[in-house]
Amino acid sequence: MPEIGKLAARRRTTTGKGAARRARVQGHLPAICYGRGMQPITLSVDPLDLRGALDPVKQHNTMIEMTIEGEPRPIDVLLRDIHRDPLDDTLLHADFQAVRRDVEVRVTVPVALLGKPEGVKLGGILHQAYRQIRVACLPDRIPTRVEMDVSALMIGQALHASDLKLGEGIRALVDPKESIASVVAPKEEKTTTETAAEAAATAEAAAGEPGAAPAAAGTAPGATPVAAPGAAVPSAKGEDKGKKEDRGKKEDRGKKK
Repeated sequence: MPEIGKLAARRRTTTGKGAARRARVQGHLPAICYGRGMQPITLSVDPLDLRGALDPVKQHNTMIEMTIEGEPRPIDVLLRDIHRDPLDDTLLHADFQAVRRDVEVRVTVPVALLGKPEGVKLGGILHQAYRQIRVACLPDRIPTRVEMDVSALMIGQALHASDLKLGEGIRALVDPKESIASVVAPKEEKTTTETAAEAAATAEAAAGEPGAAPAAAGTAPGATPVAAPGAAVPSAKGEDKGKKEDRGKKEDRGKKK
């Protein structure tokens, strides 16, 4: 028989922030209990008693038998939420949901992977896609956790939601094809060739940026451009020879005169 927590509560006759503050000063935790087919009930509980009623592992998923002062019989509840002060972590308010032992509830439970995969021993990496999973079951059958044996997984293999071994009357609220855990190959380091190719591509992209003047093939920055094949190239010696011939002709014409 699953363990069921016990908790005493009493009704609050006043509501509002002021009333809640006074209740906390007196050592009581303001709370509310709601459920299908019932009016919400404003309550106060002892925070230490609440901690004692919760299973240390199940926590919020612990079914609690709550006895309300003045009520003829207890009601079954789940702790749905608890509000804390962000500065000092003081408990501020608790929300309870009334449940029935013959009606399913939907809760979130942790997923525990068991064993070391064979693929990990060969260098693979274990990837857990779901660390928690939503399940539906009767409130007194909520599992502490869902376990999955991954020891046989090789690199490239996965276990899916359909592989989960759930207890009787428990069903997963997720697509059966969803991967829960897998072993993947490690990312290979880039080879020297790949690195050189990337560097060349980066340099080529930089050279083709707008505003960059295309350089002639084989010409270093700042060097005199090389003439294209077949183009006439002025010669310094040719220019000097032409000047000497012109001076000689002028001298001959002067002597004749």
